[in-house]
Amino acid sequence: MKKRAFQEYKEKPMPELEKELKTLKERMVNLKIDLATGKVKSLKEMKEIKKSIAQFETLLNGRAK
Repeated sequence: MKKRAFQEYKEKPMPELEKELKTLKERMVNLKIDLATGKVKSLKEMKEIKKSIAQFETLLNGRAK
């Protein structure tokens, strides 16, 4: 996720962030399945999604406290 997009997400409400996190996790599961079946050629997208998931979880945990 780009730095500018991450700044925009900081201002969004918690339910919207949780929804986005859920879609990212679903996308990651689909990519793992595609990797196992040999459909994924590049792991770059998986790396970017993992990073985005970590950023969202950090943001949500910071707000929860």
